[in-house]
Amino acid sequence: QVQLVESGGGLVQPGSSLRLSCAVSGITWDYSAIGWFRQAPGKEREGVACISNNSRVRKYPDSMKGRFNIFKANGNKTVHLQINGLGPGDTALYTCAAGSALRASDWCGTSTDGYACWGKGTQVTVAS
Repeated sequence: QVQLVESGGGLVQPGSSLRLSCAVSGITWDYSAIGWFRQAPGKEREGVACISNNSRVRKYPDSMKGRFNIFKANGNKTVHLQINGLGPGDTALYTCAAGSALRASDWCGTSTDGYACWGKGTQVTVAS
């Protein structure tokens, strides 16, 4: 069974950059894409970025393009989310999720549909 553990969050100043990490344990074919999502207090969860199992596909919502970068490291056991130019609007709980193994190896999506396993999240707070 896939397990996900996020890290790298914290309190940062506006304009800073942050790299979040999602440690993925489990067999590669037990899941498909890895997605990053965030949820601010009083708001719905929204997708931030995703990367397919074979790393060929990466997607970002239009509002996230340019400041967010998702990539894999450590033999695909870690999925990083680099965030640049942080602002107060980025304050949220950031969570990574693993897509169902029934999905294709080149699938990834920025909605919660298709994600079967979720981590507990890491808090990012942007304040001066």
